[in-house]
This record gives sequence, structure tokens and C-alpha cells, in this order.
Amino acid sequence: MQFHPDALIAAACEQTGLDDFGGDGFREGLEILCQSLSSEAQLNPFGQMALSGAIHSALSNRLQIADWAKRHPDVSDERIEAPIVVAGLFRAGTTFLTYLLEKDPRHRPLLGWEAGASVPPPTPATLHADPRIDAARTASAMVDQINPRIRVVQSEEPDGPTECIAVMNQDFKSLLWEAMANVPAYGEWLAATDHQSAYDYHKRTLQTLQSGGVRGRWSLKSPSHALHLDALTAVYPDACLLIMHRDPVVLCASVCSLITTLTGTFSDADHRRYIADHWTDMLARSVAAIDAFRDANPQCRIVDVRYADLATDPIATMRRIYAAFDSDLDGPALSAMEAHVASHPKGRFGRHGYDPAEFGLDAEAIAERFRPYVERYDIPLETMRER
Repeated sequence: MQFHPDALIAAACEQTGLDDFGGDGFREGLEILCQSLSSEAQLNPFGQMALSGAIHSALSNRLQIADWAKRHPDVSDERIEAPIVVAGLFRAGTTFLTYLLEKDPRHRPLLGWEAGASVPPPTPATLHADPRIDAARTASAMVDQINPRIRVVQSEEPDGPTECIAVMNQDFKSLLWEAMANVPAYGEWLAATDHQSAYDYHKRTLQTLQSGGVRGRWSLKSPSHALHLDALTAVYPDACLLIMHRDPVVLCASVCSLITTLTGTFSDADHRRYIADHWTDMLARSVAAIDAFRDANPQCRIVDVRYADLATDPIATMRRIYAAFDSDLDGPALSAMEAHVASHPKGRFGRHGYDPAEFGLDAEAIAERFRPYVERYDIPLETMRER
């Protein structure tokens, strides 16, 4: 199947009745993604349908965001103050940490359903009762039915916190596309391109979403933020950064397992060699980017969180995070976090096992490659077993 940008744009415009995308900064990414999907991804029939639908949805939501801002100019006055941003390495506990942050009623997470269907923005009465939630849950259930393994390796509820890449994909500068399909040419372009427009669009989306009256301190997450901390802090200069860390041997094996499972839903080809090389390199780039940013910005408020600490004693870890941000963890927030920990045991959807050798990775070589990272952040090493 060939993916044609102009045809996809035309279909989104026809479906929404709109034609203003709020600028054309998304266009280059869309064109390269379409080329890469057409020539490299080796999509199966379901993948062709799913990726075409995902692009259509991204374009449609972008059109509606631009239209809403045009009809409600006061959206640009919405303030996004001191957001908490969870970043760091893939598979290092970012999802668990974000779900704990969401339990604090003072926080405003980005929810899965609203990231892809943002207009009209939710109100306090509709945030957890909007019919768009059921639509998102139905779509998610269909994918889970086709590949039940997804539920094991990456569990996310439509009405729970989601990653910022679910918004940034609408600027077509997002790792979401690489998590769905193996697209080397797009990945190479994405690594080299300026992400400023994606963060500008991200802010406009948050402004739109909170304009419906659901406000609070935003708690956001995406491991990919680690690659673009300069662009992120240019848009959110008062952001409070939580950087996640974990044994890199486990990280490499886990992320390869995750991407193989996700992209394997949409392609029947064996991409394991590409996945192993590409995503291990991406972890190395993330480490380098984090180190370079913090060395150049010593004034930036950053809290390092080790996966081992979060997994062993999540509440004590959350207390330390709150203290670092000059806040106390008590009352309803503490009670809700404790209840979440008790009701969400690890592996409740099944056990996720992974082995570096399955992807042609040498555990000792990975350990040596990332040795300076482990030493700098004093990261506990883990035994490689089923998790």
C-alpha cells in the first residue's frame, strides 16, 4: 500500500469540514513518514488500515485544535505553570510514576482519550464521563484482541494518563510512529530535525484542553522528552523534570521486546535486527542528551528517580520527589497513591519476559557501553529474568 500525504490531508479536511492546520510545519514529517511506511514498514492488512487511520485521526485533531483556537482566541491566554514532566529512559518506570502523580487531585494529567480527540475540551463534569472515552476504549480493545501480548507489555487505560507523544504525533515529530511501525528513514529524519514546533503545538493543545475548566498542575510524561530537553524547556521554562533511570541491560532488552510486540501487530515481517540496533542507539542518545542538558543547565530543577527505588518502595520515593519540589505528600494524595500501589500489583495482565540474546544483543557489551551512565547515577544492576 502507498501512503499519499495529499490524499490523507484531503480526507481529513473533508471529514472535519476544515482546512486550516495552524501552519504547515507538520508537512515534512508527514511526507517522510508516508514514504517510509510505503517502502520500509512492510505492513500487513491490519497495519495498513491502522496506520492510515492513525494519520487521519492526527490530522483531524490538528484541524480541530486550530479551529478551536481561532474561534476562542482566549485559549492563548491559558497559563501552563511549572508542569511536572517525567522523562528519562524507556521502560524505566515512567508509566507507574505518572499514574501515582495522577492520584494527587492537585495535578492535571494528559488523559489518553483527550490527547487524540481534544475538541471540545472536557469540562469537570465530562472529564471521566465523555462518550469519547468509550470510543477510545473500543479501539484499544480491538488492538488487544488482535495482539493480546500488548496488554502484558504496555498497559494503558483510555481514561488514564498517556504519553505526550500522543499529542506530538499531530505535528508528525513523534516516536509514536516508530512505536507502531519500523520506519528507518523517518527515524533518521526524526533524530536530526528540530522539535520546537512539536512542543509549541503540545502547549497549544494543553491550553485548549484546560480551557474547558479542568485545570491543575500538569503532570506529563514521555521518555522521548529526554532527547529534546532544550525544546521542552524553551516552551516550559519552569518545568520540573523527573528523570528515570534503570539498568541499561534490562532497558535494552525490554524496549526491544516492547517495540517488537507493538510493531508486530501491524507487520508480519521480522524486524528484530533493526529494532535491536535502532532502539539501543536511541537509549544511548537519550543518556547523552540528558547529560549534555544538565551540564549546560545547572539551574534547571531535575530530580533523578531510580527504577529500583520506585519498585521497592514507591511511597517513600514519591515522598522524596515531593520534598525535592518543596511539597508535602499527605492527605488525599497519599491515601490515593497507597491504594493504587495496593491494587496494581506488577504483572497483573501477565508476565513480561525478555532476553537480550533474543534480539542478537550481547549483555556484556551493553553493560560496558553504558558503564559511565551506570556509574554516574549509581544505578543498581538487575538480574535478567522474567519480569
